[in-house]
Amino acid sequence: MIRVVAFLVIAGLMALGAVWFADRPGEVSITWLGYRIDTSIMVSAAAVLAVALLAIMLWSLVRLVLRSPGQMAAALRDRRRQKGNDAISRGLVAVGAGDMRAARRLAATAEKNAPAEPLALLLRAQTAQLGGDRSAAEAAFRAMAERPDTRLLGLRGLSVEAQRRNDLGAAYAFAEEAAKDAPTLAWAGQAVLEFRCAAGDWDGALAALESNRKTRGPDRAVYRRQRAVLLTARALAAEENDRDAARSLATEAAKLAPDLVPAAALAGRLLAEKGDMRKARRILENGWKASPHPDLAETYAHLRLADSARDRLARVQRLAREPAGHVEGTLAVARAALDAREFTIARNALAPLIAAPTQRVAMLMAELERLEHGDEGRAREWMARALNAARDPAWTSDNFVSDRWLPISPLNGRLDAFRWKVPLAELGRMRPLVQSEPEPEPVLIEAEPREVALPPLNGSADGGPAAESIPAEPVPSEPAPPPAKRAMPLPVVPLAHVPDDPGPESEPVEDAELEAASRPVAWQRIRQLFR
Repeated sequence: MIRVVAFLVIAGLMALGAVWFADRPGEVSITWLGYRIDTSIMVSAAAVLAVALLAIMLWSLVRLVLRSPGQMAAALRDRRRQKGNDAISRGLVAVGAGDMRAARRLAATAEKNAPAEPLALLLRAQTAQLGGDRSAAEAAFRAMAERPDTRLLGLRGLSVEAQRRNDLGAAYAFAEEAAKDAPTLAWAGQAVLEFRCAAGDWDGALAALESNRKTRGPDRAVYRRQRAVLLTARALAAEENDRDAARSLATEAAKLAPDLVPAAALAGRLLAEKGDMRKARRILENGWKASPHPDLAETYAHLRLADSARDRLARVQRLAREPAGHVEGTLAVARAALDAREFTIARNALAPLIAAPTQRVAMLMAELERLEHGDEGRAREWMARALNAARDPAWTSDNFVSDRWLPISPLNGRLDAFRWKVPLAELGRMRPLVQSEPEPEPVLIEAEPREVALPPLNGSADGGPAAESIPAEPVPSEPAPPPAKRAMPLPVVPLAHVPDDPGPESEPVEDAELEAASRPVAWQRIRQLFR
């Protein structure tokens, strides 16, 4: 509405002006080169306007003629740039799809039509990486690193290529250079931290961690955990030479991350060595509540070296009350009870776990049977079950199992990679190494059956019962009769070498008969191992 009103006002003013000039025509005289022109003001104004329009048209035409070569060159450049950009887009898609032939063709097109485009260099580098041409990829990344707009991308590519050829020094140098140019760059700061950790430069790693926190402000919980891990690694390195510094570092690490088992165990041991029992107990108890672990129970039990085994048992029992019912607390109590020769306590502690024993449970039961009753047979039976039992938790990182905690993964250098868990637990239950049932034994055809006489069962030459005879090779179609008195599970032949312990010289006739009945089956198992 406002525009309509404004248009009407302007049109009215122009009409009034034309009427005003028509009522007052006036005269204009022009004398030039002997010619005289007399006209009105309206005609002279129209002539001036026409001359001005004609001059503008002529100037536009001249300018078009003069600028046409440059415009044509610019149009060709725009066309080539557009063609290059299209090739870059399609080439990146081809690289992502793994189409090597199309990626190479489009990379050549992009380099020909848009050589100055940063993405053309990126396409060339990724095409070379897809084809396995490391030298060409490195050349492309170096060209990107020399340009200010792609410098950081080129440095990252050079760092990755250096890691692939196992040149950690060059990779570290490129990451350091990128971190200096852009302190807020996450990958550069993390790479510097990992490289310093891999080199064992814990002081430098702590400095890099602090720099990352100031520039990028990572999550506070992540920062505290990583700092605790680095302090623990530094304390372990200084334990032999500077125990005071190691004690201080381990104590700080335990405060930052109470669930970090190595920090709590080291701090408790060093504080107890100094005589600060109260602080050592508090750190170990807090660590146990956060993450029960056998190292914490062992350190807690031996806080006072002069204590008796019964005192250590009482201390471990107090520790295992919280969290109640945890398997690590149960095993710690059983271990301390065995050391104190409190066999009833050990057996009661292990009773809920023997239905599905792990390797540690089976080994503790073997030791219990040996110490309490001197029953070597039962002990060997439990040791055999330990070989086939489920695995216990261990320090695991990327399916790499270590007998002790490490601050970084030996496979990829990742900080704080080890966790206390059952190895390969996320892959499901594994098949046992030794089959529970023997494979069918091939039938040996002989001319006539042979019998092998067994020695006397009680080991005496004249006072024992008569010797039994059994077939050397049992016929599969005629299974052997079961033992007369009680059944016994077939012995398990372990993969590892076990000494041949004959056991006590004098055994009851019942056990000897069972041993004689199971001897052919055990011999068949041993033969299967050496086929």
